[in-house]
Amino acid sequence: MMQKIKLITFDLDDTFWDIGPVIINAELSTRKWLEEKVGEVDWGNMESFLALRKELAEKDPSLYWDLGKLRREIFRVKLAPVTSGENELKELVEESFNYFLDKRHEIIFYDGVIEALEDLAIRYDLGVLTNGNADINKLNIGEYFKFSVSSVDVKSNKPDKGHFQKALDLSGCDANEVLHIGDHQINDVVGALDSGMKAIWFNKDKVDWEQKLSKPAEISNWYNYKIIDEMA
Repeated sequence: MMQKIKLITFDLDDTFWDIGPVIINAELSTRKWLEEKVGEVDWGNMESFLALRKELAEKDPSLYWDLGKLRREIFRVKLAPVTSGENELKELVEESFNYFLDKRHEIIFYDGVIEALEDLAIRYDLGVLTNGNADINKLNIGEYFKFSVSSVDVKSNKPDKGHFQKALDLSGCDANEVLHIGDHQINDVVGALDSGMKAIWFNKDKVDWEQKLSKPAEISNWYNYKIIDEMA
């Protein structure tokens, strides 16, 4: 007998909104804001940016899952040459991070997200499992969720079991009473299934399923979310 779904958990980035343009805007806006304060900064190119991220994370593995700390460290490296001392640098790093984080929350929800959450929250407990650092309360959707778990909370990234286990701990549900929905084939779908949960793949761009396990149920927009009730 199939267990009744009691809890639905969701990914955020690329599941409720398109994160690519958001991060690009946050990055460019923060750089412009900073250079108006301190003058020209040597930001480098994408290759050097990725190399710096890798170098910093190799020195401090917590940066793989703590994006806020990683962002601050990048600002620290880039702003050190244009500041006059540790106190000024520390203050500017924090101001820069806060400015970036505000811009990071300037998202546009996919069509149908709010309507789906309003409806689902009536009939199920809802939670968030994200590898990112978006704050649901800053996005005015916190009222729909019982909890939100980030990588900082569990010191790991999906598809590791930390997020999924935390959801079970917070909800008191068994794994087979939980349905997870997200866009990433491995981090969301495989991670949830490996943890004993059910999963729906949010496949907005209708790309091919590339994993060895059978393709799960999928939705491509938030107006056809009622497939959830068929699984519940």
